[in-house]
Amino acid sequence: MRGRPSAYDDQEVIQKAQEVFWTKGFTAASLEDVLKAMGMGSGSFYNAFKGGKKEVFRKAILQRRAAFQEFKKRLQHAEQPMELIRDFFRSMAVADLETHKKGCIIVNTVVEMASLDEALEQEAVTVLKEVEEMYTAAITKAQKEGTIKNQTDPVVLGRYLITLWNGLNVTRRMYPDAKVLRQQIDMQLEIIS
Repeated sequence: MRGRPSAYDDQEVIQKAQEVFWTKGFTAASLEDVLKAMGMGSGSFYNAFKGGKKEVFRKAILQRRAAFQEFKKRLQHAEQPMELIRDFFRSMAVADLETHKKGCIIVNTVVEMASLDEALEQEAVTVLKEVEEMYTAAITKAQKEGTIKNQTDPVVLGRYLITLWNGLNVTRRMYPDAKVLRQQIDMQLEIIS
């Protein structure tokens, strides 16, 4: 006879924990913070998540990965994929102050986990590399179709966009002003015009 399925191991509960990790980071987020956000007691939590806080954090990272996969599908079917990429970057400029302070959970994880947990660091690095590959594929297609002028190696341009993403997620903490960010983003995106 199978045990009762966990009512807590669903996307909504992981999303609530993700918000805590995104705001505080893995280390600064206490188990109490995570439990409160998830609306769980410690007994139910450990029953649902045998790996504890680390398991929930990993699932939160995987949830962001799934969101990028959804974006990849949209990109593959977009009439103007390069414009969709540009809009993705430009959306950073119009985010609210709280979002600017949080940055990107994936970028934050790469930095935070560099000396703490190699496995979690690699989970986040994998996500960024997948996004880089998505950019590279879109750039390759755009170059072949003649919709962008820059004929630099698409791998280099894909990596440039990841570098831009990583940098902007720090810069928007320094200058959370929509006008300043928009100018920076537009200037940097000239490379894929």
